[in-house]
Amino acid sequence: MIEANNPQWETWLPVPEKSDFPIQNIPFGIGVFGPGIHHACTRIGDTVIDLYALAENGLVLHSGVENPEVLKQEVLNDLMKSGKSGMRQLRDHLSRLFRKDNPLLRDNPELREKCLFPYKAVSLELPVKVENYTDFYSSIEHATNVGTMFRGKENALMPNWRYLPVGYHGRSSSIIVSGEAVRRPWGQQRPDPEAPPVFGPSRLVDFELEMAFVTCGENQQGTPIPVREAEDYIIGFVLFNDWSARDIQGWEYVPLGPFLSKNWASSVSPWIVTLDALEPFRVEGPYQEPEVFDYLKSEGKRNFDIKLEVIIQPENGEENVVSRSNFKYMYWNICQQLAHHTVNGCNIQIGDMYASGTISGPSPDSYGSMLELTWRGANPIKLNDGSERKFINDFDTVIMRGYAEKGNLRIGFGEVSSKLLPAIKEWK
Repeated sequence: MIEANNPQWETWLPVPEKSDFPIQNIPFGIGVFGPGIHHACTRIGDTVIDLYALAENGLVLHSGVENPEVLKQEVLNDLMKSGKSGMRQLRDHLSRLFRKDNPLLRDNPELREKCLFPYKAVSLELPVKVENYTDFYSSIEHATNVGTMFRGKENALMPNWRYLPVGYHGRSSSIIVSGEAVRRPWGQQRPDPEAPPVFGPSRLVDFELEMAFVTCGENQQGTPIPVREAEDYIIGFVLFNDWSARDIQGWEYVPLGPFLSKNWASSVSPWIVTLDALEPFRVEGPYQEPEVFDYLKSEGKRNFDIKLEVIIQPENGEENVVSRSNFKYMYWNICQQLAHHTVNGCNIQIGDMYASGTISGPSPDSYGSMLELTWRGANPIKLNDGSERKFINDFDTVIMRGYAEKGNLRIGFGEVSSKLLPAIKEWK
């Protein structure tokens, strides 16, 4: 058992009921603790913990952090160079420090004031410098839905889909943290298939409900990562909203796939929830047929039972849950994704981000995009205020939340939230 995962541990910090952040979570992020002051941090309940402040006061000794300077950087990349084992040691150390029976910080109000902050008082940044970004297409329900729309039920899946985790390399520079707004993009579209394309703001802006894993290890170029070792290179997950412009995508994607329709923005949640914390929520993945190649054969429980939901909130309006899905539906698991990604010798880097692709479940209320939920706009969703949505309107905020729950234990991600702003008025 991983020490920090013990469900019996309690903390002296207040933790609201149904919090995503019990002492068994201990995620990692980057907080702003003053002008230009970026420190690594974690969260328990509604309290954000400044890890560099702990180090300055001698509270990370024997934690696996050899150089405390890695805790005062704008990203977690250098901290993650300690690898999965080093991050596990740090998480275990923090668990001991904040347990109910540890008086070291609990009984020192002056020290607590230096290290502990209400979560609403701390701005959270993108937790890693995303060196490279890959987007997979690993939900068989999503791939089948989209294929059915455009090619018919008999040809929904392309011939390669059940043989390999389909993916493409995306744009890392436009990955942003929760809370940052995005702007409706311009691009070419062809609304009338019998007429030439037009140029203008996208009319069909969509979300894609995804999760992404982050790497904390590297391989040498030319050296594949075996599927059985893949998790040694992965620190954990974030929630991921891969914004999409469906009309731009429909015109541009042949023959090479998405380009401008996807590279304008992707929003991520600020906390990296570790694989270690999610250990109790492992489940078997879907049965894979035909049998996969040997390099993709993964043993054991490699999927995770993580409940997901998508909310649309109109400006000054109520939240409307439009989708409830689950990460456990993924056909291709993270070990298979990373093994396939490197089987040709591709080298990965610390801080790389690998998105799952849209996560859709078997029922219409579990689809992970407006494209599917409204079936290309044919079945609009009615919101609480009486308005309808085929796709996302200007000033709508899209919120995604996720958590795993088993018995009395709940490990969550918080949320990724972003508002869609109107397109710029004029393109020059």
